[in-house]
Amino acid sequence: MLKKLAMKLKMMAEGQGSFDPSTIGDPLALHTEWTPARSGGASFRTHKLAPVSTNRLEFRASAGAKLFYLLFLLIGVGVLVGFTFAVVAGKGPGLGPGLIVPFLVGTVFACLGGGMLYFGTAPIVFDARKGYFWKGKKAPDEVFSKSSIKHLAKLEEIHALQLISEYCRSDKSSYYSYELNLVLKDGTRINVVDHGNQAKLREDAATLSEFLDTPIWDAI
Repeated sequence: MLKKLAMKLKMMAEGQGSFDPSTIGDPLALHTEWTPARSGGASFRTHKLAPVSTNRLEFRASAGAKLFYLLFLLIGVGVLVGFTFAVVAGKGPGLGPGLIVPFLVGTVFACLGGGMLYFGTAPIVFDARKGYFWKGKKAPDEVFSKSSIKHLAKLEEIHALQLISEYCRSDKSSYYSYELNLVLKDGTRINVVDHGNQAKLREDAATLSEFLDTPIWDAI
């Protein structure tokens, strides 16, 4: 409750609280949240929509996102390999902070980059033949229990596509990130993607809207 209130106050302070869901003309819009479904985001395009077949669309990681993830991974691996060679050659620091700190830094970067690369490149799928939306490398019919898939919904349960913006600010930078969310028939939402390219997100939403035969609720 407090988190939602804080988010609404933040949006009002940044001039984002002016959207009136009653203008959509759909009663469900009045019972749907219009604050970001996922905090944070990115200043660049992290995903692009790709047609796999006439019955399937997928959001896939963009080249820029993959490069960003790889950069973290390579920095970490580079630090680990570099100091390992230095120690083996007798030119590196002995046991102590001089060895432990670079090892920890390299490990953190490598794990962070590897994690982002693994999870960030997982497909986001809309499959009309299977009748499902899901995030991940395994389809609903490939797992023992569908409940093991965190982000999953039947396509027939998707009522609308929601577009909203979020102002992200840190000590060093600030930018707008734009969300594409699924609005289900019960008013709950599932975040699909969240990135900084508004024009491309709208293009992808239009393609997805035609594929699903669902309206777009654009509050950007």
